[in-house]
Amino acid sequence: MAKYGFRPVTRDDFPMLAGWLRQPAVAEWWKDTDQQIASLGEALDDPAMHLLIVLRENQPVAYVQHSVAAHWNEPHYDAAGTPDGTIAVDVFSGPDGMGHGGEWLNAVAEHLLERAPALIIDPDPANLRAIRAYEKAGFQGTRVVPNEDGEPARIMTRHR
Repeated sequence: MAKYGFRPVTRDDFPMLAGWLRQPAVAEWWKDTDQQIASLGEALDDPAMHLLIVLRENQPVAYVQHSVAAHWNEPHYDAAGTPDGTIAVDVFSGPDGMGHGGEWLNAVAEHLLERAPALIIDPDPANLRAIRAYEKAGFQGTRVVPNEDGEPARIMTRHR
């Protein structure tokens, strides 16, 4: 397995992240690049959020944002019945991360599970490529519930 690392996102990363968000495989699920970048700027200023660039052999390959799931008081997170301290994760891949999602997601999970009892991720049930990568990284779950916007979300978790 390749060596993975992490570094915090900075505003200097936004042009790269915007390019990643415009990739057809990402844009299908992360709509409106300009709005997404604005949201990343807000998240960067929110002390409850943690934004990371995943590095594969020191090259950026993916984006991860995470926070304690309970911070958001999302009903679909509550429905998962995960323990206190569970971390909610959102991710997308850069071009160099495509085809390696299971690997870098596993590295992310191992990194975050050093300090959390469980992780939760909530892909669109139609996003089969992401779901396969999450499964390769040890996430499990088939339950579909409405997310905060009323859209279907497949609840997947990975425990320490």
